[in-house]
Amino acid sequence: MDKKVKWGVLGTAGIAAGCTIPGMIGTESCELYAIAGRSYDKALTFKERFGFEKAYSGYEALLADPEVDAVYIPLPNDIHCEWVIKALNAHKHVLCEKPIAMNEEELRKMFAAAKENGVILMEAFAYLHSPFITKLRSIVESGEIGKVDYIDTAFVTQGYSEDFRLHKEQGGGGIYDVGCYCTSMILSLIDSPVKYVKADAELDVSGVDHLASAMIGFENGARATFNAGMVLGTDTCDRYDRLFIHGSNGYIRSDAEYNGSGVLSLTVTVKKENGERLTRTEAVKAGSNYAMELENMNECIRNGTEPHITEDFSLKNMQLLDSILDASGYNA
Repeated sequence: MDKKVKWGVLGTAGIAAGCTIPGMIGTESCELYAIAGRSYDKALTFKERFGFEKAYSGYEALLADPEVDAVYIPLPNDIHCEWVIKALNAHKHVLCEKPIAMNEEELRKMFAAAKENGVILMEAFAYLHSPFITKLRSIVESGEIGKVDYIDTAFVTQGYSEDFRLHKEQGGGGIYDVGCYCTSMILSLIDSPVKYVKADAELDVSGVDHLASAMIGFENGARATFNAGMVLGTDTCDRYDRLFIHGSNGYIRSDAEYNGSGVLSLTVTVKKENGERLTRTEAVKAGSNYAMELENMNECIRNGTEPHITEDFSLKNMQLLDSILDASGYNA
């Protein structure tokens, strides 16, 4: 077996504790080497809880450790660029939590630093590694439902009593947090340049969007819509997910959760020439998207394969998010 990749984690965020670190543990190619936090006590707690070899007080100390091969960054959105570039300049491969940047300008700086240092940078859209997404795309690409002309999706979560998502200066709001899932899903299924974007959002007094809607038109004639927000009560852990893909010969529906695992289902309806509609349900068994994401990243590091989430895809998604943030009034 190839040598394990030694991972360091910058920060003790909930997404790291609940999802990505367990994903690392679920692979055969990750070594939990180092954890760093602004609070050394919290870093020590993570070290003992998950079995890291080392704990550091402060992110710089971890980046200075020559044993660290790769770094996972789950920090608030507004400091992704700073710490991604610092990690890349320390010659560490980087997996950065979505959305990877606040805007296209930041994103281009990050990937330029990756190239300059000869290391890999990948955006952490774990759900796109799922066999459920592979199944969706295979049905669409097979032509079974015809040419895709419309997609509708939603990702709406709880509100928060206190969280970085409530602070605009930290890149808060539903568009950045969950709208990026909707845009990435749409772009993974429609391969055409964006023609227009229309969007609206409910903004609080600080300018953070709590509920947003967007309409997207593509050069090939396809259209897409989505709803994203954080309005399902406060600290409830409630969420709402939906997906509808319409084509010239049929459509696909699913209520499977973004980043869902276990048995996920979708229904495919195909329209026959005589007007009859045939519907079937397909079930896809999905393991940890986070483990699959880490396996992909480790394969890139060890064997030079291309990241599943490419620079080009992240750039297209960031450009679309920029347009939506502009159109919704978030960037005013």
